[in-house]
Amino acid sequence: MSAPTPEPIPPAPLSNVRVVLCQTSHPGNIGACARAMKTMGLEHLVLVNPKFFPHAEAEAMASRATDILSEARVCTRLDEALSGSVFAAASTARNRDLSHPVLSPREAAVRMMQEARHGPVALVMGAEKYGLTVEEVNRCSVIASIPANPEYSSLNLAAAVQLFAYELRMAALDPTPAQQSFAPATHEDLERFYVHLEQTLLEVGFLNPEAPKRLMQRMRRLFARTRLEREELNILRGILAAAQEAARKGRKVD
Repeated sequence: MSAPTPEPIPPAPLSNVRVVLCQTSHPGNIGACARAMKTMGLEHLVLVNPKFFPHAEAEAMASRATDILSEARVCTRLDEALSGSVFAAASTARNRDLSHPVLSPREAAVRMMQEARHGPVALVMGAEKYGLTVEEVNRCSVIASIPANPEYSSLNLAAAVQLFAYELRMAALDPTPAQQSFAPATHEDLERFYVHLEQTLLEVGFLNPEAPKRLMQRMRRLFARTRLEREELNILRGILAAAQEAARKGRKVD
């Protein structure tokens, strides 16, 4: 009797992790983040509107991780940086109304490694002075917050990246990671769905065109908690299309 065929080995989760730095002001921080990433086996750095890059100070602070800098991708918008991703964690300590689920770095790392078996995932970090904007957080699936000393919670950007990179490596080294069988929707698919949803709610008269943002923030966070599958998203888009068609027919009858 022949031995059973072994299950195919999933891609190494760490290779599917992007570290996304938004609006970084100091080039030295970019280099230090690259060094922090390389020590833990992370390779993909994405920069959204860095103030200075490339820069000699970034290369100096990167030490022997200049290969991370040379391969870094520079984008003008966060949507571009998240293109093709299936999950994104926003690192922020700021309190916000209507917040996403808030995870510790360890919880976020475990979740990211689960999702990384299905496609690219992203850790999104904000600018040094003010962190991520509400709009940037809304583009992410969860919030990952470092439980720092509340009396002195200021943490250097590279130190924060090092902390998350360590937790990601530990989660990747877990010999028995939890598996997920569904195919999650990509960032682009979700963004198209949110545009379609807003258009439909406006057409059926449910959404106030003068102040749509608050409700759409709630809807984004609602669906972020569900982790929509591609098939589920297709069903929802079909429902929206049917609602739009019914509304248009109703207006013609009137």
